[in-house]
Amino acid sequence: MIILGRQGSGKGTQALRIAETYGVVHVSTGDMLRAAVAEETELGREAKGIMDAGGLVPDEVMNGIVDDRLRKDDIVAGGFLLDGFPRTPGQADALVSFVGDQLRLAINLDVAVEVVTQRMVARGRDDDTPESIARRLELYEAQTAPLLAWSEARGILAVVDGLGTEEEVFARIQRVVDPVAR
Repeated sequence: MIILGRQGSGKGTQALRIAETYGVVHVSTGDMLRAAVAEETELGREAKGIMDAGGLVPDEVMNGIVDDRLRKDDIVAGGFLLDGFPRTPGQADALVSFVGDQLRLAINLDVAVEVVTQRMVARGRDDDTPESIARRLELYEAQTAPLLAWSEARGILAVVDGLGTEEEVFARIQRVVDPVAR
């Protein structure tokens, strides 16, 4: 599975609940990059050099790191929930080349821009200025719209209303995960 959602949609909270409930491994892009760098894999060293220079890790490096992570025993045994990857249809195509028909669901946690903006402003982080929030959300929209279309074309997209209590949202998620988790 992959989980998508705007920053501030509650994606991280729900991803942890999904992983715990269904016994899948929650794998985030940041965690994967840090692990590859710490393990000093060839791709990790390449990614570290790019990040240290202030650059964005290119698809071919990120795809390799994800492929390496998805081959680890814990994921082979329990399955995965990817958070932060794929970000583009090209990355999604690479993911399918790694896992084939094991990718069975893309959950889009849908929360309106106005609501996630209010949530991010309320949490009070230094980097959550109205301007930076707007820029991040614009980038997310530009990157994610094609990925949503990609997922829908493959019949794996489930849009879940992300408004309500944590429990209400999780109950909606369970309704879309249960049929594919069997």
